[in-house]
Amino acid sequence: MVAHAWVTIVAAIVMVAVWPNPLTFVAAVMVIGSRQLGLAILMHDGAHGALHPNEQTNLRVAQWLCAYPVFAETRAYRRYHLKHHAHTQTELDPDLVLSRPFPITRASYKRKFWRDISGRTGYEQRKAQVLNALGPANRSPMLRLRSLGEQLGPQIAANAALFAALSAAGVWWAYPLLWVLPLLTWMMVVTRVRNIAEHAVVADNMDPLRNTRTTLANRLERLLFAPYYVNYHLEHHLFFYVPAYSLPKIHRWLMAGVHRDRLEVEYGYRRVLQKATARAAADDAPGPIVNAARSVRTAGAANPDRVKSGF
Repeated sequence: MVAHAWVTIVAAIVMVAVWPNPLTFVAAVMVIGSRQLGLAILMHDGAHGALHPNEQTNLRVAQWLCAYPVFAETRAYRRYHLKHHAHTQTELDPDLVLSRPFPITRASYKRKFWRDISGRTGYEQRKAQVLNALGPANRSPMLRLRSLGEQLGPQIAANAALFAALSAAGVWWAYPLLWVLPLLTWMMVVTRVRNIAEHAVVADNMDPLRNTRTTLANRLERLLFAPYYVNYHLEHHLFFYVPAYSLPKIHRWLMAGVHRDRLEVEYGYRRVLQKATARAAADDAPGPIVNAARSVRTAGAANPDRVKSGF
């Protein structure tokens, strides 16, 4: 699956290089953005030890081929993410802030969508990540650069290597246009949709069969919104050391069992978004900042491991 993600990314870049036009460019941004989410998902599998049976190989693949290229960090992600599994949808869940505001109004979601697709969400997230890594402004420039290297050195190195490889292939422009741009735009769109689908407006926060949602996705949704079986989220929560490619099998097993009617399963992301945007228009109001890196910059309170993880 890691190889598939990178082959798909390269193929999208080649498509634009060979047939440069607005249609292929937009398609490539969407496909690459979804594969960047796919790399984050595979990093997530690495955080669960599910990429490779050897612990060191699992970590190296998760870090260098999945996390670092999208400015994430596996070990910090693991520390806070396992708390999410232990305390799903409770007050101790570090991800509760992502699901608690829902349902929202359609107008509220439209504002979020335009912030995401315009790059504002991604820009503010990465800007805050860099500023957090630099540390307090009253430090000396040398200390701030050292802190940046300690916090984001591998991510910068991975992206420098990617830029060098694209430059060597004669397509240096692909780095800003077909790597950074999707990272700041389409990846933000699909990351929000994924977050909503997993835990927002679920049936029962205290029932492990109903506080996490599986969204059955068609081929287009799997291409653009749900790469690498991420839509089988209920199955992942029930068996969170199972590799992603086995989750559809577990879904079939659960649906054939005695608890079928209790399972939180939805058919398609459109229906999930309809539920998540069902609040009356009269209740529309701006919501709080939910990005961890930005929260540190504005309020000084967020899970430090979540901030360091890049999400």
